[in-house]
Amino acid sequence: MLLDIGGKPLLQHVYIAACKSNADQILIATDDQQICNTAKAFGAECVMTSVAHTSGTDRLAEVVEKLGFPDETVIVNVQGDEMGMPAELINQVATLLINCPAEKIATLCEEMSDEGEINNPNVVKVIFNKNNAAIYFSRLPVPWHKQGLAQQYFRHIGLYAYRAGFLKEYSQLPRCELEQRESLEQLRALYHGINILVEEARSSSGIGIDTEDDLNRARQQYKSIKKP
Repeated sequence: MLLDIGGKPLLQHVYIAACKSNADQILIATDDQQICNTAKAFGAECVMTSVAHTSGTDRLAEVVEKLGFPDETVIVNVQGDEMGMPAELINQVATLLINCPAEKIATLCEEMSDEGEINNPNVVKVIFNKNNAAIYFSRLPVPWHKQGLAQQYFRHIGLYAYRAGFLKEYSQLPRCELEQRESLEQLRALYHGINILVEEARSSSGIGIDTEDDLNRARQQYKSIKKP
């Protein structure tokens, strides 16, 4: 998150994008003092958390407890490596949850067709039912088609909206085997019978920095945007 892109750390790019959303408050949660110091240096409010968390959702649960957010507060989790996450999508996922008061979690996806992405384990796929509730998330291509690639795949965007009360509940749920095998925290909620609302994103989600190739692509894209 401290990797340099165009003279700024990756984290700062994510923070700048988040500040353009309709959020009442932007916080950076971390267990790393260097990240916290860097965040404060560019003007962000930072909350230090335990090093024991196994997921970003568990980390958010600690922040909710520390700061005493009311249970109905909608919290949006933007991952620190999601460079260029548009404010429009932050607003979209928050609005989705706000408009569905019976639900506890919402997230976004986007259709994809590139075979390399479909088979890339760093690109998480999601399938959902007719009510837009997630059925499963996987690093493998889902749905599987015995005769080759299926006709339609959706890439999961690493962006969640939660109710603060649910985050307290989530941190008390035991981790499940599926979550650990796939290394996907959202599977804990599905395993324990909690709905995750899924909606197609209304714009591109930008670049998630998972590999060296992603980093180089982000740097090139940033250069092209900044050209006069």
